[in-house]
Formats: sequence, C-alpha cells, structure tokens
Amino acid sequence: MSKVISLANQKGGVGKTTTSINLAAALAKQGQRVLLIDADPQANTSSGLGVEIRELDNTIYECLVNGVDPHSAIVATSTKNLSLIPSHIDLVGAEIEMLNMERREQLLKNIIGQVREEYDYILIDCSPSLGLITVNALTASDSVIIPVQCEFFALEGIAKLLNTIKIIKSKLNPALKIEGFLLTMFDNRLRLSNQVYEEVKRHFGDLVFNTVIARNVRLSEAPSHGVSVLEYDPSSRGAKNYTSLAKELIARNK
Repeated sequence: MSKVISLANQKGGVGKTTTSINLAAALAKQGQRVLLIDADPQANTSSGLGVEIRELDNTIYECLVNGVDPHSAIVATSTKNLSLIPSHIDLVGAEIEMLNMERREQLLKNIIGQVREEYDYILIDCSPSLGLITVNALTASDSVIIPVQCEFFALEGIAKLLNTIKIIKSKLNPALKIEGFLLTMFDNRLRLSNQVYEEVKRHFGDLVFNTVIARNVRLSEAPSHGVSVLEYDPSSRGAKNYTSLAKELIARNK
C-alpha cells in the first residue's frame, strides 16, 4: 500500500520544494516507486526536475479542473523510479474554478486514487498558502512533512498550519498524521541554528526528524540544471542529507 505525504508550510522559503525534489529522488534511489505531484502554481518542482512546462498537454491543473485522467499528465524524470505530475501557472485560477464543484476538497484525493496502487510513495509539494489546493493535498494525504527553516521566525506560522491540520482532521481526513518536522538550512556554526533545533525538538519531540538538512550550495545549484542534487553531485552534503532522510522515512514506515 502506498503512502501519500504532503510537504506543507505556508511560510515561503523554508526549503519545501528543495525537499520535495530531493526526498523524492532519494526515495527513488532507495528502490521505491515514487510519484511527485507539483501542487504549487509557481511550478518550481517541475522546472527543477527539467520539465518544459510549455510543451505539456496536461498538468495537475487539467486533472483538477477538467477531470483529465492523471495517467496522461504523468511524466518520467531523469531519475529511475521517479515520476512527476507537473504544475502550471494556470493553477493560480484553479481554486476559483473549483469553488462550485461537488466535493471540491476531495478532487485531488480522487485523482490520486486512480494511480495510488502503482507507487510506494506519493509526495505532494504544496504552495506556500493554506488555500483550497493545499486543503485538497492534506485531505488526500496520509501524513504531512513540515519543513522548518533554522531562522529566527522559524516557529512563526507553524501554529496556523497546525490549526489547519486540526480542522482537516476533524472535518475531512481524520486519519491525517504529522509525519515529522524537518529542520532545513541548518548551519551548526551558528548558535541560532542550534537554538532553533533545540526549540523545535522541545516543542515536538519525536516528531522531529533526526536528519537535518544543512546549508549546501549544491542544493541551490541543482535546480538550474533540471536535476536533483543526488544526480548533480552525489557526494555533496545535500545529497547525503536527503539520502539519510529517505532512509529514516522508510524505516518509520516499515
């Protein structure tokens, strides 16, 4: 049975897309069959995996708004075992178009239901907002990974996300769990990074992943080459961190 995991945090710039791309690639490198769904209108996950969005007939937008079969939107990536349903800027308007649809919060869940048996992990990169598409993602998910940047305002906004998760659990998806909090952009030379780690650990205990994602220039460079850091520089610290995270996630779900 596959596991569906959203990566969500309405605070931008926390490493959510970086984590979506590289965790998906790391899971695929571990022999898992992975589908990554880009549910962010900015489509950075799609471009970061080298997909030329303008050349596509179907994306997650067409699946949500026009009921297109998700199989026709799935594209292969350069990483074996990793497939992608890309996004498109049109997704910006999808929330308005979805407003009058029946069971509008369940649309993505129905889409995933058509392909779920073909994968071990389905990861959803959510937009940095708590709109209808993010609600769809959380409704469709078994769990959520919350990337937290090791910065001064790290915990700002988490309360809002946790409240959203609580509402979705009570109204739409009682089985939704927090998979874990992931510390990103960690620099162990900085006292602030260590303070943020200790504070998140104190608040959330075992829900915090043991793996932390260190600041690494290779992580920033890889998307411009259209590949994950595991392909761009397999020996880099970033690649090693995401490989460690993938192994930790697999171990948690055995």
